[in-house]
Amino acid sequence: MTVTALSLLLAASVAGCSSGKSSDSAKHPDAPSSPAGSPAPGGAPAALQYGPGPQTKYTVQAQPAPGSCKYRFTADKQPLPDPKCTPGALNPKVTQATLKTTVCKSGYTATIRPPVSVTGPEKTANAKSYSYTGPIGDAEYDHLVSLVLGGDPDDPRNIWTEPPSPGHKAGGGPNNPKDSVEAKLSAAVCSNKVQLAAAQNAIATDWTTALAKLGLT
Repeated sequence: MTVTALSLLLAASVAGCSSGKSSDSAKHPDAPSSPAGSPAPGGAPAALQYGPGPQTKYTVQAQPAPGSCKYRFTADKQPLPDPKCTPGALNPKVTQATLKTTVCKSGYTATIRPPVSVTGPEKTANAKSYSYTGPIGDAEYDHLVSLVLGGDPDDPRNIWTEPPSPGHKAGGGPNNPKDSVEAKLSAAVCSNKVQLAAAQNAIATDWTTALAKLGLT
């Protein structure tokens, strides 16, 4: 083999080897084959990805640039996040096989929730990302894929400053009907009525239709 041929062979070998992606960019195991991050027809990304997961010590995460995210709203004015800014991200510790020792174990989410000293500054910055101008106390810094459904605790792709739902009284604090949806989905997952991946994808797409999509209404 000539020197030129050997060089070409080595170059091809290097090009064919991936450096490998860490868990924070790994696709959901049940993700469709379309590229991750590409908007799907329902508004969610084509593939949920894993975040870094629970941390021993959380640090304040950078948020999207001010004004770069746009709220969406359903026909009845319920808020939805911008899928480009907040597509959702998953906790790699939570899988269908680990449900009993993670999200279906009493008290689990309290052990992985970031402290207010971290989420407070993140919420303020994320409110600017979404151009939220209402009272900050009336908005909820909310996990799109909730912790009880295996959402990543502090990945910026999974948390957004969610504005109040219709009927809210200014100064009354967050009012979030999404919480009851999360609770019903969690109960269905932990009772084996719904697969974890299906619940995660449904709530990331549109929390207002997630229960109906899974036949839980």
